[in-house]
Amino acid sequence: GKLKWYFQFTPHDLFDYDATETPVLVDASYQGQPRKLLVEANRNGYLYVLDRTSGRFLSAFPFVEKLNWAKGIDAQGRPIRTGVQPTAEGTRTCPGFTGATNWYSPSYNPSTHLFYFLAEENCDIYLLKPEEFSEGKTYYSTGARHSPGDNRQKILLAYSLESDKPAWRFPQVGSGHSAGGTMTTAGGLVFFGDDAQSFEAVDAQTGKPLWHFNTGQGMHASPMSYAVNGKQYVAIAAGSDIFSFGLP
Repeated sequence: GKLKWYFQFTPHDLFDYDATETPVLVDASYQGQPRKLLVEANRNGYLYVLDRTSGRFLSAFPFVEKLNWAKGIDAQGRPIRTGVQPTAEGTRTCPGFTGATNWYSPSYNPSTHLFYFLAEENCDIYLLKPEEFSEGKTYYSTGARHSPGDNRQKILLAYSLESDKPAWRFPQVGSGHSAGGTMTTAGGLVFFGDDAQSFEAVDAQTGKPLWHFNTGQGMHASPMSYAVNGKQYVAIAAGSDIFSFGLP
């Protein structure tokens, strides 16, 4: 049970950028060498690649456009901060308190060598004190409130471990409040819950939309797959219901 290594993504975190998205363990060729990797898309807006045997930092890249708390990650994996921090008057901070991603599941396909996850473009106003309660209005009591004019948007992203850069992005239409994760299959598909209340499948290599089913409800769960009598199914929870679909 002795600690072998650790890596802190956001030292002295002022913005609630805890690492809630599941780290994915990948055995893959990275920069021309076979490596045992750990890949994590962090709430702070950067995707990290680590050597999971030692915890050594390998690379990081910003996966959202709205990102102003840091201007990059240095060679040791430490953020290069911009000086953005909460103030009494309020400071626009990107990503906001929900993060550039969150707990919704990512996935990796060894055939495409791509890592898939849902990102969110968002900003909030951070204050040094909790906001005042107003009856009938959204209230978080966290010292953060929505930044006017900064509309939220969800984006399905694919990141290539072979080239160490983004492969494609699929912007969503909606309010930015869905929380359905991703699942990829050996048949070359990526399933996810989109931001328009649809369960959707895209081509794992290109991101081309292939199929969708409108559930009529928001999704806050990740897809899963199972088999019965040799037939494969995919399923997802949406609202109060479970939707299941048979694959050809």
